[in-house]
Amino acid sequence: MTVRHNTKYEEDLYRQGVTLIAGIDEAGRGPLAGPVVAAAVILKKGVIMHHVDDSKALTEKQRQRALEEIKANALSIGIAVVSPEEIDRINIYRAAKQAMISAIQQLKIKPEYLLIDHMPIELDIPSTSIVKGDALSVSIAAASIVAKTTRDAYMMEMDKVFPHYGFRNHKGYPTKEHLRALETYGITPIHRKTFKPVKAIIEKRH
Repeated sequence: MTVRHNTKYEEDLYRQGVTLIAGIDEAGRGPLAGPVVAAAVILKKGVIMHHVDDSKALTEKQRQRALEEIKANALSIGIAVVSPEEIDRINIYRAAKQAMISAIQQLKIKPEYLLIDHMPIELDIPSTSIVKGDALSVSIAAASIVAKTTRDAYMMEMDKVFPHYGFRNHKGYPTKEHLRALETYGITPIHRKTFKPVKAIIEKRH
């Protein structure tokens, strides 16, 4: 599969003399369990990516192939994870923003410009927040793939620890299988206690 990805934002910045562009995205705002994970990716200037697309548009196998392509063509990758406990403490919006800022800080090279998926971030680096950025910018799409594959790998490990919940299938999202498991077995330490279906189970059991 070859993806013709939108590089308009990157090309506009290249024309202005900006070369170190970081795409930033997160994965895991909607699930009832597990962390929120953010990634920041600086790709080599002008690189043509053949397998990178919005992570939601790719199959698991395609995401793995895209991840290898990103690793081969990135100048730097930063990843940050915010725990379910922290999500419950500060709320998911702030946790996602915190993860994004931390991911940028994990980069080995300081970017000159940030392209961020739908989240304004106040740092000392110029930035553009783009609605549906993972479908409109190759840099953000690369970050979305790194974030999603990192989070999915963690949830696959959690499936081994908590085998009754089906984490390998739904990765913590509120599917019928997951909600049924919550009703049957109660919550795990990786569930987000402030999220409605989880909160309802806690209240029902007390």
